[in-house]
Amino acid sequence: MIGTPIQVPEDFARGTVQREGERGRAWLATLPELADELLRRWDCEPAQAVTHGQVGIVVPVRRRYDATPAVLKISFPHPGNVHEPDAFAVWSGRGAVRLHERDDERFAMLLERAGTGSLADVEDTDEAVTVAGRLARRLAVPAPDGLPRMSSLVAEWECELRDEDRELGSPLPARVVAAAIGTVRELGADQPDTLIHGDLHFTNVLRSRREPWLAIDPKGYVGDPAYDSITLLRTRFEPLLTAPDPKAAALRRLAVFADAAEVDRERARRWAQARAVTAAHWGLRHGDPAWVIKATEALAEALT
Repeated sequence: MIGTPIQVPEDFARGTVQREGERGRAWLATLPELADELLRRWDCEPAQAVTHGQVGIVVPVRRRYDATPAVLKISFPHPGNVHEPDAFAVWSGRGAVRLHERDDERFAMLLERAGTGSLADVEDTDEAVTVAGRLARRLAVPAPDGLPRMSSLVAEWECELRDEDRELGSPLPARVVAAAIGTVRELGADQPDTLIHGDLHFTNVLRSRREPWLAIDPKGYVGDPAYDSITLLRTRFEPLLTAPDPKAAALRRLAVFADAAEVDRERARRWAQARAVTAAHWGLRHGDPAWVIKATEALAEALT
């Protein structure tokens, strides 16, 4: 073994069990031994305390043979995490952290360590959205075969929108849900073979010395770059909700993103509206805080 086994953060363990049940508990029990095995295999030693995201832990490390700083990331085995290393491999450090090693069976990667700050630290929202948009443009590259095409999910998305609306008692006005279904039907099948991030929000963009900003935590989706517009609205809800004209404020932020990302403003609006409907349904189904659900519903209506 390499020193003391890692300590799994208590809040991460608690959240994993709440979300995944006994399967999550069983996985957590193996995590210290798994991390130790990967540290030995990739010749690394822990350098700082373990941190975490929603579905995985991050161990800051140094590679023994050259003292290179890196991070060991181990994610809970979930379909949404499968293609993260594929995206990093395609980008090869261009606008995203570099992938040093991967173990797909264990959902583990050894990644370049970026800085500690993120776009969430940038107070000027327009500046932060512009940086994210420009980064989205850089990450939008031709996708290889084997990655999930969002265009193949159109029928499933449409059914989910209808089913969730019915099962949840139609919490949103019919015209709002109809607009989301229209977007999925009309834009869903008309998407380029372009690799996109899929979850581009402020805390997934880190400061770095190699490049000013580097992306982390991609989904590895293939589709429309305008699809990422919703996360940059939900990252900072409060200024939108308290603006004299929330709809105008949301459209303005979308325009900043669309222009920086070089995507069509109308496509960005329609994807953001459709994804806001989906997010509102998900929040109701899974117990998001009431204010988040109401804010997401208001956003979906404003963008309709």
